[in-house]
Amino acid sequence: MINGIPLVLVVLGLVEWSKRLGLSGKALQLLSMLVGIVLGVLYQYSVFPLVTFAEWFGAVVYGLALGLIASGVYDAVRSAVTRG
Repeated sequence: MINGIPLVLVVLGLVEWSKRLGLSGKALQLLSMLVGIVLGVLYQYSVFPLVTFAEWFGAVVYGLALGLIASGVYDAVRSAVTRG
């Protein structure tokens, strides 16, 4: 969370905004992953400077998890809406 806002919601919001700009399909999933990685690494860096390989690796894994969660939530919501 940054200033009370969960990062996963920021990723989802940016993906939805990109969808309205014309992105679709796998491009949205890729964007979700990339945004998750970038925001995850930036967040980890804001907590403490990343110096060692282990710190950078941990930050990238955090970003990957963020992107995976966001793309999974996005797909789940999309499936629920299309079924309903």
